[in-house]
Amino acid sequence: MAAISRYSGRTKINNAHEMYREHLEARGRSHIRHFSTAMLRYPTDKEKHNNLSSTGHIWKTGDRFYKLADTYYGEPKYWWVIAWYNKKPTEAHVSLGDSIYIPTPLHTVLELFGF
Repeated sequence: MAAISRYSGRTKINNAHEMYREHLEARGRSHIRHFSTAMLRYPTDKEKHNNLSSTGHIWKTGDRFYKLADTYYGEPKYWWVIAWYNKKPTEAHVSLGDSIYIPTPLHTVLELFGF
């Protein structure tokens, strides 16, 4: 399965907001081009129960979402799936000893996102 980016299907926006004007002009630019804000929904308990399994993991020194994604999915680019599933947007939101869960199978998780 080819890696799917968390940016897949997102629109790009040309942002010329006034608060960026000084910085844009200094760089000879008229706007910043960026992705729209993602609107992700979490799976319902029913979706989790009927469609997904998860493997528990106790967060330890040196853990990173991308390392876990590589271990469980064979692709570090899916780090965001584990972060999303655990409602922990970054590793800074996880403390040593916390239980996190790795949802599987990956293709089913991605289907919940509409990929």
